[in-house]
Amino acid sequence: MNRKGFTLVEIMIVVAIIALLAAIAVPNLLTARRTANEAAAKATVRSLSTAAETYATSNSGAYPDTVARLTGFIASAGNYCTNAAGGTTAVQGYNYACTLATGSYSFVASPVTLNTTGSVTYTASTGGVLTPL
Repeated sequence: MNRKGFTLVEIMIVVAIIALLAAIAVPNLLTARRTANEAAAKATVRSLSTAAETYATSNSGAYPDTVARLTGFIASAGNYCTNAAGGTTAVQGYNYACTLATGSYSFVASPVTLNTTGSVTYTASTGGVLTPL
């Protein structure tokens, strides 16, 4: 008898090996994704803060009070600060809240889902100091 194909045992061994590899790889991939989200959030808050400080330097110490004014110094501000009245915008696993006033500003990036999309909240306020919470 000359049969072609795989036996049930052979198929089960292959499935077990694939499951083992997936069990090892998936947590590492999730950790890498969370780390990338955190790095992006930190860079974004730092860039928004730098743009606000640059605006103030160019405008006799007055900080931008609208997203449109901030957009002149960082083109992507509209992607993160669509609601400058305290609302949030979700981008790449983080919620961004931008508060702009003539004498001050505040940028906050908090994870959409704690410990899944990120584990650190980043804040930058007037003066340009980035603070992880």
